[in-house]
Amino acid sequence: MALSRLAKFCVQRQMALGGHALRVAAGTSGTIEEQRFRIQTVRHISSSLAAGEKLATAKAVQKHDWNRAVSEAEKIVGYPTSFLSLRWLLSDEIANVALHLRKLVGSNHPLLKTAKTLVYNDKNQQAWGLIVLLVSKAAGHAASIPEMDQDKSAGVLHSQRALAEVTEMIRTSHLIHQGIINLQSMDNAGNDLSGDSEMIFGNKMALLGGDYLLANASQQVANLRNQDLNLLISSAYRDLAESNFIGDRDEQNNPLPSKPSTAVSTSSPDCRLDELDFGDLEDNTQSMDVERALGHPEKEWSLRHVLGGGSLLGKSCQGALMLAGRSEEMQKQGYLFGRHLSLAWQACIDLQPFLLSNLPQGSQFSLVSAPVLFHLEYDPSIYAEIEKGRNSIEEIDYSSLHKAIGTGPGLERTKNLMKKHSHAAMAVLDRLEPSDARTALQNIILAMQEL
Repeated sequence: MALSRLAKFCVQRQMALGGHALRVAAGTSGTIEEQRFRIQTVRHISSSLAAGEKLATAKAVQKHDWNRAVSEAEKIVGYPTSFLSLRWLLSDEIANVALHLRKLVGSNHPLLKTAKTLVYNDKNQQAWGLIVLLVSKAAGHAASIPEMDQDKSAGVLHSQRALAEVTEMIRTSHLIHQGIINLQSMDNAGNDLSGDSEMIFGNKMALLGGDYLLANASQQVANLRNQDLNLLISSAYRDLAESNFIGDRDEQNNPLPSKPSTAVSTSSPDCRLDELDFGDLEDNTQSMDVERALGHPEKEWSLRHVLGGGSLLGKSCQGALMLAGRSEEMQKQGYLFGRHLSLAWQACIDLQPFLLSNLPQGSQFSLVSAPVLFHLEYDPSIYAEIEKGRNSIEEIDYSSLHKAIGTGPGLERTKNLMKKHSHAAMAVLDRLEPSDARTALQNIILAMQEL
């Protein structure tokens, strides 16, 4: 009897310690190594609890804090931040790239900014691999999937985890390729570039680094041995490439908005979701209809960002459900969820520069962001300032543009745009069974509203 009471006391004590450790890990800051140690400690303690106890459960996120929402979501699927997942996958290669990047320190090459963003896991760079795994867990998998293909500790399939890695690699490779700069304009083509050796080296690193990630992503998709999935992800490659050839561009390939045709009133109605049809709802492996969207602010913005990232996230979510043996209708819902979540996220990012009363000295913002496009429809006269950036967007007076846009209807319409796509993503989640993964996705969407 004494041994029985002692065993009971030990179990109760372990449960108390586990709860305390989880609270400490969730509420204490520190270095990355300290945080990783805390999480590992929590997992070690929790693993010794009674059967059926889960390491991470979806909790109500107070005030919808972004960092906490993402942290809780990562615990649910046992998935670290996007950069760490790549580092573990390509540790030797990433270390080699980092060594070469040191040669660019002191230069203004865009690749350094991209590397910094990846290392510090900027919240503006969506953790899409995490989203894919959460969707995979929330939707579940068919009963016919063999046990050896399942990662029971995370509640997903091994193939779905590989697909999540592929999504991160494709997205990261696209960001790295965006860092390639044009060292010569057409007028100066053929001139000596010996004085730009650092920039040439940076371009080589961006080109080869991005290509290396794409090659690894293609190999991983091929290893999954699913022809339909291969076609789907290949079409996402194509969409990312096509996003760089829409509308006008400056000499550095930075996008410029289409010239507005006529001014409209501030009460111009926004598009309904069913009007944003670029052909991807019928067969999303085919190219999207571009021409009808240019010149209409919401359609142009939506098309740019569906091609530039929404397609990849949507098709990755669709592919995860395909691997799980789900119906074609559910796969389509997975695509719609990723598409709407990506657009809501982009609208949130587009709002950030305009939440400040004054633009910091030297700061810039995207000229094809939603507030700019909406304000162009309201006041086409600001296009004269944008046209100064034909040779380089550096020649544009961003401060004056920022002030003009802040006084128009563009910000409010962008907020409505974010809410519309957030609600559409929530509607897809409502079709799934309640689970910790579904709650985590809902918390991420709610936290997005507070950024």
